[in-house]
Order: sequence, then C-alpha cells, then structure tokens
Amino acid sequence: MPDQSYSSPVKRKIGWAVLLLGGALALAMVVIPVMKIHPFKPQTPEVLAMSYALRSWAPAATVLALIVALLLAVFLWRGARRWWARALIILLLVPSMAATWFARQNHFEWMFAPISNPAYASAAEADFVAGDEMVLAVEVNGDAVAYPIRQIAYHHVVQDTVGGVPVVATY
Repeated sequence: MPDQSYSSPVKRKIGWAVLLLGGALALAMVVIPVMKIHPFKPQTPEVLAMSYALRSWAPAATVLALIVALLLAVFLWRGARRWWARALIILLLVPSMAATWFARQNHFEWMFAPISNPAYASAAEADFVAGDEMVLAVEVNGDAVAYPIRQIAYHHVVQDTVGGVPVVATY
C-alpha cells in the first residue's frame, strides 16, 4: 500500500499545478526579454528596465524553479500509477530545464551576430550604395573602408582588418 502522504488528492493536485505553473514562469522569465528586446522595434525605458531585470534574475530564479520542479517530480512520481502520468511529469520538467539552460545563454549575441567575413567592392563597383546613404567609414594606415549602415543595421557589429589592424565597427 502506498504511503498516505503521496496519495492525498489535494496535495497531488497542488503538486501538479505548481509543477506546471513553475515551469511556465521560469520559461517566461527568459522568453519575455527575448520578445521585448528586438532591433527596429519601439521600446520604452520601462520595458527595457523590466527586460534587463528579468535577464539578471533569471539565472538564480531558474535554478530555484528547477530544484522545486525536481522535488515535485519526485513527489508526484511516487504516487503516479500510470505510465502516462510519469511521462507527463517528465514532459513538465522540460520547461524548467530549458529555462535554466537558456538563462545562461547570451541571446543578444544570437540576435546581433557580428559580420565576421565582410565582402568588399570598390567605390566604383558599389552600385548597391546610394550616394546619399550613410556609411561608417574607417581609415587605418592609409587603408580605408566604408560599411553601409543599411547593411550592418541588423548585425550591429562588423569584425574586420583595416590597414593590417583588427577593428570592430559597430552601429
């Protein structure tokens, strides 16, 4: 006969609800900053502050959420009598595990991947750049390059070598 503490329907329902809600909240903590901080979208100072706060709290909060989820999974596993209940427990652990991993990634680097192998064209051949278009110009040791703002606007960073010197142009 199973231990009575694991067979209490009220405790088990609360355990399932907390496992589901905790995983959703942990995932929201890392997804909200990703959704709110995007290039070329209007952003208010309040939204940015909230996103950066969530980003700074996420590593500790997601570990805590994962620990709670694992404890709840053990509690629910002991009382689970059907295979699908145990499969659901494992499935409900996935959001907490994913949030814990993702909270330790720098998604801003993914969004703003530097252009690491820029291609060049001479000024005469650069017919894709309008005469009034803005560019970032760099000159080092007599070697000059210009990066069209329109082309680097999404990446924000170009890694290059100009005049034999490694440079990073950013916008």
